[in-house]
Amino acid sequence: MAQLRQEVDPGEAGLDPKALDRLDRRFAQHVDEGRLPGFLLAVARGGRVAHLTTYGHRNVAAGLPVETDTLWRIYSMTKPVTAVAVLQLVEEGRLSLDDPVDRYLPEFADPQVYESGAGTEVRTRPAAGPILIRHLLTHTAGLTFGFYYRHPVDALYREAGLESSVPPGANLSETMNVYARLPLQFEPGTQWNYSVASNVLGRIIEVVSSHPLDEYVAERILRPLGMTDAGFHISPGQAERLAEMYGETEDGGITPIPGLPLRGRPRFLSGSGGMVATAQDFHRFMEMLRRGGELDGTRLLSPDTVALMTRNHLPGNTDLRTFGAPTHQERNNDGLGFGFNVSVVIDPARTVAPQGLGTYGWTGVATTAFWIDPAHDLTVQFMTQVRTKKLKVFPELRRMVHEALVD
Repeated sequence: MAQLRQEVDPGEAGLDPKALDRLDRRFAQHVDEGRLPGFLLAVARGGRVAHLTTYGHRNVAAGLPVETDTLWRIYSMTKPVTAVAVLQLVEEGRLSLDDPVDRYLPEFADPQVYESGAGTEVRTRPAAGPILIRHLLTHTAGLTFGFYYRHPVDALYREAGLESSVPPGANLSETMNVYARLPLQFEPGTQWNYSVASNVLGRIIEVVSSHPLDEYVAERILRPLGMTDAGFHISPGQAERLAEMYGETEDGGITPIPGLPLRGRPRFLSGSGGMVATAQDFHRFMEMLRRGGELDGTRLLSPDTVALMTRNHLPGNTDLRTFGAPTHQERNNDGLGFGFNVSVVIDPARTVAPQGLGTYGWTGVATTAFWIDPAHDLTVQFMTQVRTKKLKVFPELRRMVHEALVD
């Protein structure tokens, strides 16, 4: 079993060791003060890991430390993996970005769009056009999440049993029937709204490939890249390495909470947030993207396809705040566009934290994050396992990593 390791001194990679030490001490303080259970941070330049830190615990009560082989629920960092799977099928000519979704999932024919009202008084109209594959990849399909509590359609999702995005006990195919009978928040392609779209993509992958999502991802992505621990569930032998899931308490501390169930193959395979991985696994996935779709002689995508995935697809090169649905416009999305299941920096001067032009990546609800900065040939991943709203980890992390760049 390969584990992530430091490969080069920070100074040799153009990083300031004192700034990195300052970063480590700051995040260790979050652990020591009880706001994080523990963390792993890896910073690489030119594909070589120049800074690797583990601190705190993967299981606080058991006293088990964070180690380089700790397994993490990566939640929404699953989405870029799903995008790669879709783009493989596009390259093979088995799928097109402009295909209507109902070509593969007939239940999505004749979508209805929300007009007004709430609950039983919701009024809809036929959509002007179909949902396309590219709408799902860019979260512009008009779908939503039930846990938003911001729009009447969100409430309809909850009434349909979709508080956690999947009806209890349903599989991926059965869940599509529930999604499809609910109205869209807006006309496809006209706004951005983070949503269940990647679950729909997961089902399309199954239909087009004739394989369950987990089998396709394992065969076409994980095994070729040597992501030996990653997947949609863990084996008994992996269980002790899985980090405990924590939630935030009223006083800003943390307490154990149920996490994504991973012991045993799940009935619902989520292309939106169902995967687990080690830092070594995700480093190899990032390296494949950084190198334009290839790693160690194995090519998953062409360089042009990776470039397409990681550029802004919002109309007029607008950012997420401008093109986002009204319920997203209050967020810190200035200067960020969106590609295929990754955010993309289009105006560094307007982002909430310093980032190079063209930087792309995504985060997970358990406070995991990754980004790839082509301008600085930099890749970063941060792993922990806590759901928090009070602790603003990512802007601080991005700022302090950026401060460490000296060459």
